[in-house]
Amino acid sequence: MIIPASAFLAPESAPSRSLPRQNPRHSCVDVPEREARTPLAQAWRQLRGIEPLSMCDWPGRTTSVLFFAGCNLACPTCQNADLAFGDALPPVSRSRAMIHLGERSRWLDGVVVSGGEPTTVPGLPDLLADLARFGLPIKVDTNGLRPEVVREVLDLGLAEAFAVDVKGPFERYPQLTGQAVSTDTARERLNEIFDLARSRPRSFMFRITAVPVLEGRDIEAARRLLPPGFDLTIQEYKTPRRTHAQPHSQAGRTTGDLVHGPHRHGHSESPERQRHQGSAFS
Repeated sequence: MIIPASAFLAPESAPSRSLPRQNPRHSCVDVPEREARTPLAQAWRQLRGIEPLSMCDWPGRTTSVLFFAGCNLACPTCQNADLAFGDALPPVSRSRAMIHLGERSRWLDGVVVSGGEPTTVPGLPDLLADLARFGLPIKVDTNGLRPEVVREVLDLGLAEAFAVDVKGPFERYPQLTGQAVSTDTARERLNEIFDLARSRPRSFMFRITAVPVLEGRDIEAARRLLPPGFDLTIQEYKTPRRTHAQPHSQAGRTTGDLVHGPHRHGHSESPERQRHQGSAFS
């Protein structure tokens, strides 16, 4: 699906309608300077992009997707390295995000929090609680390597679902993540995720990207890691066209599209075009 230009956010300077009246302590203005060091403010400072409309990020739902900077991996073929590993993309303000969601909350079926890696965002639970005011279900995309954060979010009832990107069999994780994760660490942390999935099966979905170094037997080995009753959605791998990505390295990750600066809809190498070539749930 190619998102029409009309779905994208207006420039920051353009006027927008106000949100319906909210509790004053949750007003949709940016976090005051005196609160700039709170977990909530720290979390919102990581926001780098918004996909206004997605019909492929949560099966059966029409959603908006928020993209947050930062990642705990170093996958060599990351198609959104500017988002995951650096500060090349300017922040999107909290007020803009909240107004955007407020204007669309009546016809959206949910909000997806993606990245990067959302579980590395400081104050993620506070951010999810902030988003919960709209009464929309929330899904979080994650690589599953911070299971303690996933558990906290679930225990607090702050997300309805997690989509977990399984990179491959445990023994391939050092290669697939740019040596960011050892085999033993991958086994320990993902097994915690699988335990959570066993106890809350409706809260998890699993996917894998068929990167060039993964063979069919690797994908089947990864599938066998999942708890009974779960399927592993295979994402098609597309060779990245962006110069910072290495198409023949040991990993690949399909990431979301942004609506900021040169990454806006229509750019010949935009993340949006990369993404919809091989959506996880198409």
